[in-house]
Amino acid sequence: MSDSTEMRGPVTRRRRTTISGSGNGAVGVKQANGSKWHDAGEKPPQYPAKAKTDELSRHASNNGKVNRHTGVSGQQQLANTPRKQKSAAEDINERLSCHVLQESLLSSASGYSNYRGILNWCVIMLVLSNARLFLENIIKYGILVDPIQVVSLFLKDPYSWPSACLIIVSNVFILAALYTERRLAVGTISEMTGLILHIFNLTSLLIFPSATVLTLTSMTPVGGVLSLGVYTVLFLKLYSYQDTNRWCREIRQAKAKRLTRSYSCPSVAQSNGSAVHAHVSYPGNLTHRDMYYFIFAPTLCYQLNFPRSPRIRKRFLMRRLFEMLFFMQLLVGLIQQWMVPTIQNSMKPFQEMDFSRMVERLLKLAVPNHLIWLIFFYWFFHSSMNFVAELLQFGDREFYKDWWNSETVTYFWANWNIPVHKWCLRHFYKPMLKKGINRFLAQTAVFLVSAFFHEYLVSVPLKMFRLWAFMGMMAQVPLAWFVGRFLNGNYGNAAVWMSLIIGQPIAVLMYVHDYYVIHHGGTT
Repeated sequence: MSDSTEMRGPVTRRRRTTISGSGNGAVGVKQANGSKWHDAGEKPPQYPAKAKTDELSRHASNNGKVNRHTGVSGQQQLANTPRKQKSAAEDINERLSCHVLQESLLSSASGYSNYRGILNWCVIMLVLSNARLFLENIIKYGILVDPIQVVSLFLKDPYSWPSACLIIVSNVFILAALYTERRLAVGTISEMTGLILHIFNLTSLLIFPSATVLTLTSMTPVGGVLSLGVYTVLFLKLYSYQDTNRWCREIRQAKAKRLTRSYSCPSVAQSNGSAVHAHVSYPGNLTHRDMYYFIFAPTLCYQLNFPRSPRIRKRFLMRRLFEMLFFMQLLVGLIQQWMVPTIQNSMKPFQEMDFSRMVERLLKLAVPNHLIWLIFFYWFFHSSMNFVAELLQFGDREFYKDWWNSETVTYFWANWNIPVHKWCLRHFYKPMLKKGINRFLAQTAVFLVSAFFHEYLVSVPLKMFRLWAFMGMMAQVPLAWFVGRFLNGNYGNAAVWMSLIIGQPIAVLMYVHDYYVIHHGGTT
């Protein structure tokens, strides 16, 4: 039979049943749609064979041609037909079933972790609650912020300025360390003699300022803390300076690979603000320029090659300067307006040993104390240290890590103050391990040294010795063991935050109470 005869012949209409893998419900719907004339008891309409033949011929002729209106070819239309049928089946299946196996979002098994909205709610509640406390403080005490009073604390005796003079005198110890290293480099003095000179210099660096603060009646507690803080930083820097230079001499004597170190200030200035830094080796680093660059650099660890940034970013520098000035004023205002009245009102419950009121005063002091501590952290470790680093083109800007995520006490102390942590690790902890001391004793020794300096910076300026800061730091050792042993994850992080929020106000109240009893016991 010819093709034309076959095309003109009757076309048998076949009934198609679409079987979907999405469920029996979809199959039943398809069959019902395909047999609606049969179910109604009627005959389907009969179409002429010629019309059906013309439809097939048009469809065949359009195969491969693009539709003028839609821009889709006939083959694509045929391919789209199963997709439409599949999407229709899925749509019907979604209408029939709306439940799946799943956990609630707040369940730990759900794996949900996006709590940004709850975090925003916590911030808003924190702001509103502290705003209420601040407004209550203003209504009760009035405006207590007085910037002139802060200046008078530093300049109580304008003819002597003991704090500034004490800081200027520190140059004597800096130059003594430099000249001792120069004599050791050329072999004028022996290693033992140099060690004795360094020990004497470092010991004097701690004894001289403390004796001056305790002797001078014009030295205020604030000025004493500032002066002793500068001398403590110098002690750590000069210890690292002599230690690193001693390592260089040992390497030179062993004829090993030399360490290199860039000059501390730019040697060749360029038009874009960057500089080309020359590299020197020991003993070429023993210069005044190199020493004072290290003294002002935001680090406690000396090395022969500091990483340097290519240029000074002026906008970055101005932002950090603005932050320094703003947060300094904010700290002073919060201390005068919020901390001082709360501390003054806490003296009577402590004298009467009223336990319930003592706890109430402690909790009331915890909020402003912790807020001031957080602002101080940002002001010092981010704004101030980045400002100095940018000004000196100091490249290592890792002054802190994510201590707020600490799940153990040891992680917090290792990450909230990176310069001190690096110094302890490099010059104290690792040398002890090399000598065969176990890790626990080495960690305890690190906390012991930290406790000594905390007590040194508090007791000497206040001119009283109560060891509250020392015991607070040493209490971190059993606390670190307990948190690491029994608390994990969020529970450990909560324990770290609780120790910060509650521990500091306890120490503050202890020292302030004893200070008032000693100096104002009769009037109180």
